[in-house]
Amino acid sequence: MSLAILERCHHEHVPVAVYPRSLEAARAVAGEIAALIRARQAEKRGVVLGLATGSTPISLYAELVRLHREEKLSFANVTTFNLDEYHPLPPEHAQSYRRFMRRHLFDHVDLDPARCHLPSGAVGKAEVDAHCAAYEAMIAAAGGIDFQILGIGRTGHIGFNEPGSARHSLTRLVTLDPLTRRDAAGDFGGDAATPRHALTMGVRSILNARRVVLLAWGQHKADIVRAALEGEVSPRVTASFLQEHPHALYVLDAAAAGSLTRYRTPWLVGPLAEQGLAWDERMTRRAILWLSQLRQKAILKLTDDDYNEAGLQDLLRAHGSAYEANLIGFYQMQHTITGWPGGRDPKRTKPGDAPVRPLRAPSATVFPKRVLVLSPHPDDDVISMGGTLCRLVDQGHEVHIAYEVSGAGAVSDDALWHLLAFVRDSGLVAADRSGRLDALCAGLGGHTTLPASPELTQWKALIRRHEAVAAARVCGVGENRLHFLDLPFYNAEPRSRRYGPEDVSLMGALLAQLQPHLVYAAGDLDDPHGTHRLCLHVLRDALAHAQQAKAQWLAEAELWLYRGAWAEWPLDEIDLAVPLSPQEVLRRRRAIFRHETQKDQALFLGEDRREFWQRTEDRSRRLAQAYNALGLAEYEAIEAFKGYAPGDFLRSAAF
Repeated sequence: MSLAILERCHHEHVPVAVYPRSLEAARAVAGEIAALIRARQAEKRGVVLGLATGSTPISLYAELVRLHREEKLSFANVTTFNLDEYHPLPPEHAQSYRRFMRRHLFDHVDLDPARCHLPSGAVGKAEVDAHCAAYEAMIAAAGGIDFQILGIGRTGHIGFNEPGSARHSLTRLVTLDPLTRRDAAGDFGGDAATPRHALTMGVRSILNARRVVLLAWGQHKADIVRAALEGEVSPRVTASFLQEHPHALYVLDAAAAGSLTRYRTPWLVGPLAEQGLAWDERMTRRAILWLSQLRQKAILKLTDDDYNEAGLQDLLRAHGSAYEANLIGFYQMQHTITGWPGGRDPKRTKPGDAPVRPLRAPSATVFPKRVLVLSPHPDDDVISMGGTLCRLVDQGHEVHIAYEVSGAGAVSDDALWHLLAFVRDSGLVAADRSGRLDALCAGLGGHTTLPASPELTQWKALIRRHEAVAAARVCGVGENRLHFLDLPFYNAEPRSRRYGPEDVSLMGALLAQLQPHLVYAAGDLDDPHGTHRLCLHVLRDALAHAQQAKAQWLAEAELWLYRGAWAEWPLDEIDLAVPLSPQEVLRRRRAIFRHETQKDQALFLGEDRREFWQRTEDRSRRLAQAYNALGLAEYEAIEAFKGYAPGDFLRSAAF
């Protein structure tokens, strides 16, 4: 099976294959690997595979396992070498890459264990250099790597070749970049427990492979993929060294490809018609906003010269003049703004009132609406759309909040000890229970969270639940309208989390019970541990089941996706912008502050080390400033959403 490689764009320095979804991409790569294995078997020759770990190749390994079970693909002639391993880390550790490979591939196919090689995280520092040299020698003795699988880290690393790694580097001990460690912190229970070093094959070791395929899924990889594919070759982005490989290929899903020039700004590639594209409403808005920001001018001040000098003559031909194009872009952005995110009460509407523009028929005429706000973790609702949430309640809508996972993994042992000690010393518990609390408190200490006993996990979940209740009270939502789904997928180890029928059933039951007119859900897929992504997939499948069952409530439903702590919508993708007053910003902050275990000491902050309330205030303020720079009204802050009809959402390849 050959991969569907796109015709080379002059901006891209490595061949690219893009698929609508990561599962399709993984199947295509697995097909090429299977074809190589079978061809070598026919020739009575072996195959040497270079393997990667992390969340990206899991779907690839699942497809290889399926091919083995259902299509009799044998791995008897295969030798494997893994890219890397944390150091120091014993092979039996829950987060070791040997455990990872056994869980996802080795234990499910007929690979000879003696031919499965990984760097050892258990070797002492004095033996590291000799161990790394021996690893290189084993690769050479096996005849070199035929097919190397790679992922790409957010620092642009391949293997653990962090920024600064040299082109000629071989297998060695490296110090991990702080961003890489923060991305891994969820697996280890926080920064403190995350290894600072790793053993990794070097850049030269990787480039010595005869075929190299880099996989990348999701919007959080889009910018670094563009830097590696379209930027200069630089040790600052070690994935860029693949530009020098004669048989390298990037295999991406649509989200990971989203920042490439051919997708983000296709007018820089050539006339849209030659690319099978058109100057539709969305593309026109994207180009005009891009030009406004490039020229640092308000939309209505853009001139014919601005369009021509930026390569947008094609757009001028489509719309006649800068004046006409400017009006289109300006009104599109103006019409996203509303102070009535759920619509206005028709009984209170007066002649001359501005229309509630973003809402679609038929839901636009319904009042009050049943509104369901889906919050992956217990604080995502107030962090990402706290002002809009308060506005919906204050304007008379029936607002429900569903917390999809417990969030227990983000409560430190230290925070739990503090609260358990308070309960114990309060005198409100019986003596036998107080003794149990003594035992629990004695076993707690520090900032770690893993491994946690089921009892400690339950306590941590209870803490997050009551913080959510307190935050909802600030927004005016009573406990009778709060729903704690506790989706089962969250109970697995972070790297092993997969949603299933039970998760979808719980979500589907809630949707059927509430039959909401408006559903707000997290479309922020950049959270470090993938919970938002899994929750959105659970919603997608639940909506698909409702559509198959021809649920009548879907005809009036609208879906609005928010982003929050990890990313913001690009201006051209915003369909609904809710401006906030200074007082509403402070009210949102009070709601966020009710999540006390995430205040000052939140475990998994990701790349941005500021607290969540600081991030959300800065984000919403910058968005308001961006609107103002386009020539629109000046607001204190704005919360933004991307809208879908349920059917359109199900057809979208972005999620």
